[in-house]
Amino acid sequence: MNTTILIITTIFSGLMAGLFYAWSISVTPGLAKINDVSYLQAFQSMNRAILNPLFFVVFFGLVILLPVLSYLSFQTSINNQFWYVILATILYFIGVMGVTIIGNVPLNNALEALQIESMTPEQMDEFRKGFESKWNRLNIIRTISSTLAFLLLVIACAREFKFVI
Repeated sequence: MNTTILIITTIFSGLMAGLFYAWSISVTPGLAKINDVSYLQAFQSMNRAILNPLFFVVFFGLVILLPVLSYLSFQTSINNQFWYVILATILYFIGVMGVTIIGNVPLNNALEALQIESMTPEQMDEFRKGFESKWNRLNIIRTISSTLAFLLLVIACAREFKFVI
C-alpha cells in the first residue's frame, strides 16, 4: 500500500510540476505578446477551463496524498525517504497550495469579475499591469516548488525500489 501511494503521489506531483512549467515557458510568454483585450479574454477563458474535475483530482489529491504518505513514511521508519517525503509535502503545501490560495486565486477572482467589454483601453492596460507580472512571479514560485517536490518524490521512489540515490 505504501508503495502504491508513493507512486500515485509522485505521478500527481509530476503532473502538477508539468502544468506549472508549461504555463511558465509557453502560455504566459505567448500571452505577453498579445494586446490587452485579447490577453484578458484569453486568461479568463483559460482560468475557467482549468477548473475541471481532472485538475481538481490531481491538485487537491496531493493535499490528501502527501500527508498520508508522510504519515505512512513516518510509521515505517524515520530515514532519508521519510525526509524526502516531508520536504516534498512542505514544498507543495507552502509553495504551491499557499501561493495559489493567497496569491493566484485572488488575482484570478479579480480577473473573473472583469466586464472586459465595458472597460476602456486604459482600464484594461491598468488592470493588466497590476495582474500580469504578479501572477507570473507567483507561478514561477509554484513551478519551482512543484518541480522540487516532484524531484524529492522521485528520489523517494528510487530509494523505495533500491536504485542508488
